[in-house]
Amino acid sequence: MTLRARTARVAAVAAAAGILLIGIPSPASAAGPSRTVLAATTQSQCTASTRIPETPAALSSLQSSSAWPLTRGAGVTVAVVDSGIAANPHLDGIVLPGVNLVPDGTDGAGRTDNYAHGTVIAGQIAAQLISGSGVEGLAPDAKILPVRVYAGIEKQLVEAGFGPNTARMADGIRYAADQGAQIINVSISTSEKNASLADAVAYAQQRGSLVVASAGNRTSADSAGQDEKDGARYPAGFSGVIGVAAVGSEGVVTKASIHGPHVTLSAPGQAIASSWPLGGDCVVGADEPATSWATAYVSAAAALVASAHPSETPAQWAYRLEATAVRAQPDTRSNISGWGVVQPYDAIVMVPGTGLRGPKSPFVSASPSASPSASPEAVAVVIGPGPDAAAITTATGIGVAGLIALGAIGALAIYVSRRREETAPRRAAPTGRGLYGPEEPK
Repeated sequence: MTLRARTARVAAVAAAAGILLIGIPSPASAAGPSRTVLAATTQSQCTASTRIPETPAALSSLQSSSAWPLTRGAGVTVAVVDSGIAANPHLDGIVLPGVNLVPDGTDGAGRTDNYAHGTVIAGQIAAQLISGSGVEGLAPDAKILPVRVYAGIEKQLVEAGFGPNTARMADGIRYAADQGAQIINVSISTSEKNASLADAVAYAQQRGSLVVASAGNRTSADSAGQDEKDGARYPAGFSGVIGVAAVGSEGVVTKASIHGPHVTLSAPGQAIASSWPLGGDCVVGADEPATSWATAYVSAAAALVASAHPSETPAQWAYRLEATAVRAQPDTRSNISGWGVVQPYDAIVMVPGTGLRGPKSPFVSASPSASPSASPEAVAVVIGPGPDAAAITTATGIGVAGLIALGAIGALAIYVSRRREETAPRRAAPTGRGLYGPEEPK
């Protein structure tokens, strides 16, 4: 069966596996500025020779031009636990030998993808520029590790045991961690809080990996059998995992994404241009945003942060992304969009300190609560003499008092300098962004 035939047939038996594949491309309505993009939104017109000359719009909103002078993801491996990664000129030289955990007789390195999902995600993360195409990944110097855990969700595949399941997902996460992947992308979700999957996530975290997973889609022709109710999805819902919701073309998270306590961040997930298994380019998610594609961009953003701060922990990488994400209320996480839309440049240059607003910080022992009141009270810092200042002054002479005063002035200067160093951003604070809060009234 051809790739087009496979992707056109989405079977309801996926529900029996308890797993949800997020946002497999489907024939879509026309969207985009050029004839090339319009044609590439229909799978039958995405061929080996299809080239999309425009730069993916998401790269602009994801601060690529600001982040790339600092890092392009070098030294970081991103594991794609998915349907495999097919050959494509955008991916030449960046895909490492991986593994195929599906016993379907295809190659053992994970380089077969008859379902398209994994190849699109790999391109979003690290696609290289090629002649005639503007498609490029957000972390183009990162390496991609393919971890094939399912062949597709068609009826015959599921019945043969080649469909998605939590056991292979868990094995894939463990494999990725053992191979040293700093970032593990899992654009798959399930409503089952599976113990083996939880153990695999904990194992990966112990090995120094950050797991980034999709929050789930509400309804889609490509997501057969999905539970439409809001609520936690896994592995996104496990502690320490970044769960990702999708931002639509209007710049906000829509009802297409599952809402719940598992949502940590958001990213663009609609009309995504990337690599395609037949060898060319294709636009996916033209109809509505899908969390698979949003998850890929957050994984790429995490790769940039990990590359810029290799000595930090996965929890610290995650905190950088969460604290600097764009949101209306800097102190509050939402079940719809999490801490907001990811901003990798801001995450890279953030200076950790006790004065930052938002999620609890792993950099300091005391930090703001992750669930403060809707209208936090103003904070004032008062510097003055201690309670025993009078006794000290009485017991000592004027000369000693003078020395103390000089010392206090010096200490105060150092304190103020350090506070400025901790809290000042390395560029002008953008209006209403993440940890910087809203613009002060003039």
